[in-house]
Amino acid sequence: MKERFENLLGILFGTIFLVLVATVTIETIARKVFNFSLQGADELGGYALAVGATLAFSLAVLGRSHIRVDILHEKYPLGVQAFMNWLSAVLMGVLAVFLCWVAWYVIQDTIAYGSTAQSPWATPLVYPQGAWFLGLTLFALTAAIGAIRATYLLLTGQQVLLLKDFQPRSVKEEVQEEVNDLAQRSVSSAKGDRR
Repeated sequence: MKERFENLLGILFGTIFLVLVATVTIETIARKVFNFSLQGADELGGYALAVGATLAFSLAVLGRSHIRVDILHEKYPLGVQAFMNWLSAVLMGVLAVFLCWVAWYVIQDTIAYGSTAQSPWATPLVYPQGAWFLGLTLFALTAAIGAIRATYLLLTGQQVLLLKDFQPRSVKEEVQEEVNDLAQRSVSSAKGDRR
């Protein structure tokens, strides 16, 4: 289930930026060749970055990819490592919920003032901010569920599982993941060559 959710988020993230790349390409060609502008590619880029970043936050939580200073992490006893991993999961959950809470008030102000973008499109800001808020809500849910699970594992004494699921990915894990991806691509390529 987690892997499917990560794949879905990754596809959504990639689609957002592929659409942005296509828009910027069309905008650039139209300006250089036809002396015509869509007048909004930069605005669309800002929206894509805001929404894409919130999706990336969730992906980083699921993939244990948020950066932490972990030079000494492996040198600590198991109990200390488990506590540090629990603390980081809880703090990430608190941060995510706080960001979502603040975003809600931003949207309320936008609605109250009827704010629009200061661009040729004059986009009502409630729409891109709504997408941004949904992304932050997804991040908050992902991080909060992680924090709850980490708390459960800590309280029930499942330190090994807590370490497995919440400690930063080691260099060995990252290298093994890349080797597995390379092997999978090699198998896919070999199957394609046989056809």
